[in-house]
Amino acid sequence: MPLRYPYKRTCRQFVDGSYTNSGQWKYIHDKDFAESPEHYVRAFELIQKDLIHLFSYVEPSDKNLDTYSFRIYELFFRTCVEIEANFKAILRENGYQKQIDKLNISDYKRINKSHRLSSYWVKIPYWSGEQDTIVPFEKFSLCDGNDSKKESTPDWYNAYTSVKHNRLANFEQANLKNLMNAVCALVVVLSSQFCCEDFSPRATLMACEGTDDGFDSATGSYFRVRFPNDWAEDELYDFSSASLTYDDWKVQCYDYNSM
Repeated sequence: MPLRYPYKRTCRQFVDGSYTNSGQWKYIHDKDFAESPEHYVRAFELIQKDLIHLFSYVEPSDKNLDTYSFRIYELFFRTCVEIEANFKAILRENGYQKQIDKLNISDYKRINKSHRLSSYWVKIPYWSGEQDTIVPFEKFSLCDGNDSKKESTPDWYNAYTSVKHNRLANFEQANLKNLMNAVCALVVVLSSQFCCEDFSPRATLMACEGTDDGFDSATGSYFRVRFPNDWAEDELYDFSSASLTYDDWKVQCYDYNSM
């Protein structure tokens, strides 16, 4: 049976196959859905802005995937830290009991079960070559919940930890390939929480369906994202805009503790 209430910080497909369901996406703005979501979107938009600036010096191309530098390192590190900040927010706001400063990749993999991270695809605009589409969490599909094995950890995340712990020896891993995978991963993490919403102060009109290539404009309007369509029937959302005003309306917590 489909879900009557959404999970905190969790965007899902509706029973009609869409992610917006004629305006039902407004649950994302419910005060209990997420704590300060605009804080996380603004951080991403700054990263995206700096990435586009980087492209003034390093052409977005297959030929430059091995290019590395301190500027790429800086942006790569910031992006991975931001991904972890989002993961921690998801787990914390859903009542995960492990101490926040003790969380690691094994804990983050639990989120794949609730958010289908491994089923998201991201397309990079203006890319020269064949590596313009990325599935940044594909390896998460190799595990079911908690798993510390490297085989189910994305290569870009392993590169991040290698550079973090020994930059001198592993500096070349702070390259354009790992950076692009990490930024696309951040696009996925935000999309899996907030769909295409950017929480700007202007009047909001979100449209996440209807493109010919199966991709939609992601938050920030630069990258394009393909949302998962492999949800089980009992994982889909099924509520109307009217239910958002019911006295018994609530946002529920996903049980990560039992995984």
